Amino acid sequence: MHLVMDNLNTHRQNSLCTAFGDDAGRELWSRFTVHYTPKHGSWLNPAENEASLWSRECLGRLRIGSLSELRRRTSLWNKDAHRRRRKITWRFTKEQARAVFRISQITTSRSEH
Repeated sequence: MHLVMDNLNTHRQNSLCTAFGDDAGRELWSRFTVHYTPKHGSWLNPAENEASLWSRECLGRLRIGSLSELRRRTSLWNKDAHRRRRKITWRFTKEQARAVFRISQITTSRSEH
């Protein structure tokens, strides 16, 4: 199972071990492939966009009767999405972000990255 999570300190194996005991926590954690999101990025937008597109374009208002049919539909949708190579067009500009988050009022050291 793939998990996409932010870097919150509770999103670690240790939290499962604390909640379920060492053996059960390690066993449960071993079932996951964890993908941590960037610490400074807006990671939810791409994940939410992808889930929304899949829901609207692949499923629509259909009720899928079996896991094999869901997998088949998802595979076809995925192939088409990769073939079309769609991109996200961000509409929230740097200037808008500075205004919303009042960046000009915050003193920070400049990143060299």
